[in-house]
Amino acid sequence: MSFCFEKDKRLLKPSQFKAVFDKADNKVSDKTILILVRYNQLSHARLGLVIGKKNVKLAVERNRLKRQIRESFRHHQAKLAGLDLVVIARKGAADLENIELNKQFDKLWQRLLRRTQASIEQSP
Repeated sequence: MSFCFEKDKRLLKPSQFKAVFDKADNKVSDKTILILVRYNQLSHARLGLVIGKKNVKLAVERNRLKRQIRESFRHHQAKLAGLDLVVIARKGAADLENIELNKQFDKLWQRLLRRTQASIEQSP
């Protein structure tokens, strides 16, 4: 398993983002992060990031958040196979230290995996 974050592991087109926003199958969130999920027909997960200026003022903070989110995704992508994910940063996300952010994403990924597994088991 490669832990790279290649182009095929990203949501790039507006239509791909729109599909997740319009038809999200699941979502997990906490105070500073929201993750929308949609099942895809691929053997790998794809990630899209929405880190807006309105919620994270400084570019350096937006870039730091993006790096941390991508890194966390890279380590969990094998477990998240078959999902399109859009991560949205809310106000206060920039206030978190890298270690706190990493712990928070570990919890969110685990919660997401439990929810997607439960919804797969419920569907006929």
